[in-house]
Amino acid sequence: MNALNVLFTLGSSIVSFVFAGLVLDQWWQRRRSFQLVWAIGLLWYAISTGAEFVGSAFGWSDPLYRAWYLTGAFLVPAYLGVGTLYLLSKTRFGYFVAASVVLGGLFSVAATAKYPGSSVGGYTALALSLVTGAAIATATAVRRELQAHVAMICLVTGTFVVAALVATAHLSGGYLDPATHVPVASAFPGYLRVSSVPFNAGGGLALVFGALYSAYIYMPKRRVLAARLAVVAITVNFIASLPGAARALLQGKLNSRVPATLLIAVGAFIPGVTSSLDRFGITWALLLGQFLGVLLIFGGFLVSEEVFNNIRVGFTLWARGDVKPAEG
Repeated sequence: MNALNVLFTLGSSIVSFVFAGLVLDQWWQRRRSFQLVWAIGLLWYAISTGAEFVGSAFGWSDPLYRAWYLTGAFLVPAYLGVGTLYLLSKTRFGYFVAASVVLGGLFSVAATAKYPGSSVGGYTALALSLVTGAAIATATAVRRELQAHVAMICLVTGTFVVAALVATAHLSGGYLDPATHVPVASAFPGYLRVSSVPFNAGGGLALVFGALYSAYIYMPKRRVLAARLAVVAITVNFIASLPGAARALLQGKLNSRVPATLLIAVGAFIPGVTSSLDRFGITWALLLGQFLGVLLIFGGFLVSEEVFNNIRVGFTLWARGDVKPAEG
């Protein structure tokens, strides 16, 4: 037993379960779709890190290992990403999500070089990613309010498919890195390893860049490029607006959602990096990255004024007005 592994995974699981409960309570109060989907994603996070805790503390089993891989590799980033799309469903963020899913499919094909015999899985993942991306992009163009619903239908369908594949896959090899005792996915066949990439890439990129875009919405803006330049304008204007946002923060005038969403972006980025390193055999940072990631995302949740719009004390609900985005 590695004491740090037990500590990090226990902490991640506890924070995730508490976090999921708070977000679910917000959904119960306000019935906003993004809150429900995020709560589901956080529940997957809690189950995945909880499996790591049980495995680290008491030993691994086949069912525990399969639950860990299904929730951690496939479901956590995907559900958090779709939750972000629901949050931004009044924008054209669906185009970015569609591109991210397709990019994940391309990465799946590229990953087949690392996993012999996985070509069919890689090209199947690419084909399904193209279909999913096209569906989300079409919904964004034709009826923007449907973009998140379309993504959710694709995700729920994919959840059942990959759950069946993970449950029936033949396991071969060890579950842990012998040096760090951190779980690795090497016991799963290559076709499952490459199939997880669109879930990770599409969801992870949506969460990180959705949080950054939300920060841009609520920060005081300096418009260097015209909005008609779309992604290029948002990127340049976001960078140009950072000094003004820093000044507003020091003056106590910055909308609290800006630092909150930046914390969420960093919190999503860190486990994305450490899980990618784990895929290439660099395992020592995985559990630490998961713990830091959920702490930062939870911190962003607590910093946001949105959290305190409705506060439940026992059965009493205290409410105050909504926060408006920055003008300009």
